[in-house]
Amino acid sequence: MSRAEADVDAALDLRVDPVSEADAYRNMLLGLVGDRDPAEVQAELPDRVAAVLQDAGPDLRTRPAPGQWSVLELLGHMMDAEIVLAARYRWILAHDEPPLIGYDQDLWVERLRHQEDDPGEMLAVLMALRRSHLGLWARTSPAERARVGVHAERGAESYELSFRMLAGHDLFHLGQMRRTLDQVRGERGG
Repeated sequence: MSRAEADVDAALDLRVDPVSEADAYRNMLLGLVGDRDPAEVQAELPDRVAAVLQDAGPDLRTRPAPGQWSVLELLGHMMDAEIVLAARYRWILAHDEPPLIGYDQDLWVERLRHQEDDPGEMLAVLMALRRSHLGLWARTSPAERARVGVHAERGAESYELSFRMLAGHDLFHLGQMRRTLDQVRGERGG
């Protein structure tokens, strides 16, 4: 196991709540990225998710335990996060200190019924948004990256901080996808 994989495993074991433990959550995500370029980390996501989806096969929709997400639901959550950040990035860059509303990720996964969604379509949405976000990042100056929005749960966050956190979010949930498959397969002995 690589150092990066061990870091993700340790983060998965922490079970940090993104709302009630906002500082710990932010630090966990940033710690997963470390000194790596967040754009490079994010650019790897589509291929890495596609590989997990292919590996998941019939286990794609299997939840490891009640109240835990399947690999497909994790993909849905990652797509939702990308959609939310599409708006947040633009608000931060275009407006002065805009309010950034939070969202209940569990409600989104449940009520948008990601368990019933098409994985190919979800991945296509995620990939298209990710390409757009990487292009936007590449076009912004250091001054633009320092612009802030005020997150309802975490306070002031710059575009750069949000972008770095998303890279950590990628690493965290890719690890969670792998762990989910291991748990599902371990329970049935294969």
